[in-house]
Amino acid sequence: MARCLPAVTRGAERVTETAGELTIQDRWQHDGVRVIPDARTGAHHHGPLESVIYVVRGRARMRWGERLEFTAEAGPGDFIYVPPFVPHREINASPTEVLECVLVRSDGEAVVVNLDIEPDEAPRTVAWIDPIHQS
Repeated sequence: MARCLPAVTRGAERVTETAGELTIQDRWQHDGVRVIPDARTGAHHHGPLESVIYVVRGRARMRWGERLEFTAEAGPGDFIYVPPFVPHREINASPTEVLECVLVRSDGEAVVVNLDIEPDEAPRTVAWIDPIHQS
């Protein structure tokens, strides 16, 4: 059964699903996330947790790095991996469409460490897929 939890950022609704018949270890947390158009989180990291975001619908933009100096976009069917302790900010890249994602973290804890970072004015765009694996 799903339950709504407070969002990490204004404009996002997090829905946590119980594992039910899925074989997901208790230590993994998985949520469905809906983010309103143009919404963004503040800079933060998730401590020692690893995160994987699967984009279901919409356009996600991620900024990361010590000054959020890198940026990349992801669309439906793409995965975004966020290593432990990496400062980042999630953004709905669309001004009109809701972003829907599935978020999986390596622990059942909801660790969020908010950061006071002055973002780089001109982040460097990075491709999610290296040239060898592009289709």
